[in-house]
Amino acid sequence: MNKLDELKNWFADKTKVFVALSGGVDSALVAYAAFQQLGNSAIAVTADYKTLSKEELETAKQICSEIGIEQLFLDYDELENPEFTKNDSMRCFHCRLELGDHLLELAKKHNVSMIVDGTNIDDLGDFRPGIEALRQNDIKSPLVETNFSKLQVRNTAKYVGLSVFDKPSNSCLASRIPWGQRVTAERLARIEYGEIIIKQLTKIKQVRVRDFNGTAKIEVEKEMISVFDDDILKQVSEKLKMIGFSSVQIDQEGYKPGKINVIAD
Repeated sequence: MNKLDELKNWFADKTKVFVALSGGVDSALVAYAAFQQLGNSAIAVTADYKTLSKEELETAKQICSEIGIEQLFLDYDELENPEFTKNDSMRCFHCRLELGDHLLELAKKHNVSMIVDGTNIDDLGDFRPGIEALRQNDIKSPLVETNFSKLQVRNTAKYVGLSVFDKPSNSCLASRIPWGQRVTAERLARIEYGEIIIKQLTKIKQVRVRDFNGTAKIEVEKEMISVFDDDILKQVSEKLKMIGFSSVQIDQEGYKPGKINVIAD
């Protein structure tokens, strides 16, 4: 049995399932397998909250269109949750706990017996308090239970024709703000627009704009740093200052997930 069949078979004894679907490849593959096995008894649910970029939301819609799966939306504002906005090391826990509550409430309305997500085995090695929060709400992870790594997810997604198979990993916009610095709508907006501006000017696909109290620290893959010649850097700096950043820096160490998971003054 190949990995894809194993994932599809995971859903064989399930009745009606919600797939918590972001704009990433992991939850896309779970949604694909669930729909292949369960048809219309598999439903994708995307949380349209304030820390999800419009780009990710549009990608989530595209994924569901490709698969043919029904998509529902949760619309709420996690900026109203003080445990989230204070932005300590448990920010992701509070975010995912709230998401789980909303998913469970929606599941009751639709008589859905199980909720699944896109966590894979590589995710388990990092500091991921959000995963623990989802477990508390009994949200299952088929990719973990069928032992899928990130590479296997990408290869399988490519095999079945999902356009997001090579999409760079992303995370919520709040992850660009160092722990200890409050999450605000203003910060989220300038981070999102900043990343759009840089992608448009440089054609680089994976960009992080870290917001250090108004200083934009730009992270891209190390081999892409050379794209920021004097002219590009001047354009980027001017545009980012126009949307509210006080200064702009290029992180010479390059992109690394979770780099600012430290308490900032």
